[in-house]
Parts: sequence; structure tokens; C-alpha cells
Amino acid sequence: MEIVDEALNKAQVAFLSYKNFSGKKKATFLRAIADEIEASGKELVATAMRETNLPEARIINERGRTTGHCRMFADLVEEGSWVDARVDTALPDRLPAPKPDLRKKLVPVGPVVVFGAANFPLAYSTAGGDTVSALAAGCPVIVKAHPAHLETSTLVAAAIKKAVTKTGMPQDVFQHVQGEGFQIGQALVKHPFTKAVGFTGSLSGGKALFDLANQRPEPIPVFAEMSSINPVILLPETLARDAPKTAIMLAGSITLGVGQFCTNPGLIIAIDNEGLKSFISALANEIQKVVPGAMLHQGIAENYARRLTLTLAQKGVKVEAQSATQGNSTQGTALIASVAAETFIQNPALAEEVFGPFSLIVKCKDINELHAVVVKGHGQLTSTVVGDEAEIASYKALLNVLIEKAGRLIINGVPTGVEVCPSQMHGGPFPSTTDSRFTAVGADAIKRFARPVAFQNFPESLLPDELKTENPLGIWRMVNGELKK
Repeated sequence: MEIVDEALNKAQVAFLSYKNFSGKKKATFLRAIADEIEASGKELVATAMRETNLPEARIINERGRTTGHCRMFADLVEEGSWVDARVDTALPDRLPAPKPDLRKKLVPVGPVVVFGAANFPLAYSTAGGDTVSALAAGCPVIVKAHPAHLETSTLVAAAIKKAVTKTGMPQDVFQHVQGEGFQIGQALVKHPFTKAVGFTGSLSGGKALFDLANQRPEPIPVFAEMSSINPVILLPETLARDAPKTAIMLAGSITLGVGQFCTNPGLIIAIDNEGLKSFISALANEIQKVVPGAMLHQGIAENYARRLTLTLAQKGVKVEAQSATQGNSTQGTALIASVAAETFIQNPALAEEVFGPFSLIVKCKDINELHAVVVKGHGQLTSTVVGDEAEIASYKALLNVLIEKAGRLIINGVPTGVEVCPSQMHGGPFPSTTDSRFTAVGADAIKRFARPVAFQNFPESLLPDELKTENPLGIWRMVNGELKK
């Protein structure tokens, strides 16, 4: 495909120079992106609101998150220690064999293709975490705009291009392509100059890109965030005391943003007793108060209605409560349902994501059945346990299983709301992502787009600055087994 071939050839040319830019130069670029996005002002906010049905406060908040991670990565690359520099000097007199001089650091992988996300028009799209972390690593980026918010994507792309020009970056270090259908996306992934892919979306979409990337003559990594129902386990003693409080907390998380978050708590697991009955009654009361909101676009609304209908049609599923019926075809009705644990375990369809304001309550006969439900579960972005410290301490075996199932474990909180900081892990075992070793949020997201290279017996003058003996950049490094600056 001509448009793809031209874009990747330009990206490769840009890579050959951009990969050698200093952290300080890249930091200036990333901060300029943040400045230009902010300078887009009311036009960007109004356009995003019109295209996504999201309220002004949400768009402004998301814009702040977008500019915030631009500046976070700027600080990271300017400081420099993210390259994980390691220096092991030679020991020529070592017996029985001399030790060579070896030094290692992370280097950028090459051009990265990023697919914009439907549910985050700013923070996970054109200047989202994938794009900015790849640029920070030293990789040119080609963004495939999401058709659901094409005008918003175009405005952000223009802001990035302004930053490119103002800071003297290679002209094609960032490119923005458009197009309906799958052909352009497939061609971008298959092109030999593409070295990595970032994707946020459906399981079917992410898995298709992953399979395509692994069928290439040279397989490449696809960092896809795809499907998660984020189970919440309610421990019985705490639930008996705090059922109404817990219901209010979870109702707010289930219906936040019309349920259109990858961290939406789509599964609630508890032992069937009086405490659970009280909780369901309180949760039903909260859900019935919810005013249906417009979903991001017609496609998401239709998919939610379809997946909800399929789930409710499964044997043994009972509707516990729902909000007012849809006023139009783009609105999402909030709904909670329940099912017996035995039925849930036997029916894999009940563990599939219903993307929207929905949660399924799994009623367990006892702790052994609750444990079986957790063991049976797929990989998740998050898992939550609600209980006091003493009660949770008696369920260490359960916590041990949850560590194997999720990227982020939460105690007495909700999974929605993803803090952007170095300690964050936004990822998890399949099918939540295609590579559970990496986070899509936080400073460590940069490591997805870098690879280690060792330099053996290099003259000092030919070494990268991060690996020189005198440490001209003044960064923290591991030198002969000791952390030094």
C-alpha cells in the first residue's frame, strides 16, 4: 500500500538521526508537545466533546493527563538513568581467562505504529501514552487515527507537528494516517520497517494484530491492551458490616463514564449469605438511580447492547437491577445481574467482557467455591479484595492466586482511576494484554520500545555517553556491581 510504504520509509530515515538525539533534546520536544496541546484550547475540547459525547470536565481532565505524561517522560529522558546503563570494566589478569570490558544500555527499537483508542480520545490516542513513551525512547511514531474521533486526532497531530518544527526534530519523527477498514492497519503492522505496535481496544482487534505481527518474516512485539473484567472479591465478615458502603463505592465505579473504562469492575464475587443479599439490595438501589448516559459512539453502544443481550440470555443469569431504559440508541443502560458460581465456572461466555455499565455478581456457596471461581478466571488488568486487614490476612492463598491473575491488586478501593506514576502497573496476563511484563502507564512504559545492547572492548571515544567511564551525563549507573553516579 503506497501511503503506508511512504510513511514507513520516512519514519526509518527519521529514526537514523532521532535515535541519537540526547535526552535533553527529546525532553524539549516532549514539553513542546504538551505546550502545543494546551495551546489548542477550546477548539480541541469542543471537538472532542462533539465527537465522543464526553462532558467538558472529562475532556479537560484527560487533556491534563495527556500533557502530564508528556512532561513526565520529558523529565525521565532528561535525567537519563532509564537506559539502565551498566559498566563492567576489563580484568585482563583474571584467571583462568581474562574478563573483557562490557557495557550495556537500552536503545530504541525503531519506528512504532500506534492505534488510537476509541474510549480515550486524548490520553490513549494520538498523543497518548504509547505515542509519547515511544518518542521518549527515541522511536519515530506513526499513529493510525481512530475513526470515531478523527477530527480530535487531527487537531492533536497538528499540535505535535508544530512541536516538531519548533524544536528542530526530524520532520517525519511523527506521522498521522487515516483510513477506514483493516487494510491500512494490516499494512502498517506488516511493513518491514515497523519494529513495534501499540494498541488499545477489543480482544479480537488486538489478537488479530498480535497474530499478524508474529506471522511476519521478522516477528515484532505488539503491546495490546484488550480485555479485562477486573473481578472484585467481597469477603464475608467485612461485607456483613459494610454492605451499603461497599455498594455505593462499587456503583460509582461500575457506572463511571457510562462504564467505558478498561478497568470497569465487571465481575463481583462473594459468598451467598445475608451480607450479600444486603449488598445486592443496596447496589440495586444505587443502580436504579442512574440516569442513562450517551456512550462514546454508535458502534460502542451497539456492541454493549449486543454483548449485554447475549450475557443475559445465558442459563441461570438473573437481572438484579437496571437504570432507566435507553432514551436513544447511543445510551447505555446500567445493569447488574447475578449467577451461581457453579454455572459461572461451567460457562466461559459469562467471563467475557461486556464493555459498558454492567457487572455480574457470582454467588458462591462457600470459600472453596469462591476460590475455584478465582482460579478459573482469566488474566486481568486488576483484581480487588474488599475486607479488613485481619480478614484479608486469613485469605493469603486467595491473594497468592490473584497475583498470578492480574497486574494490579487493590485493597478496599475501585479499579477505575489509573494513577500515572512510576509505581503504576497497567497491564496483566492474557487476555488483558499480549505481554504481561510491561505497563502501558507510568514511566516504565518507555521500556516497551527499547532493547538492550552490549558494547564489548569499545574505545572510550566510541562509547555512548551513558557508558563512558567519566559519566559526562551524571546519571545513575551500575558500575562493577555498585550503583554509582
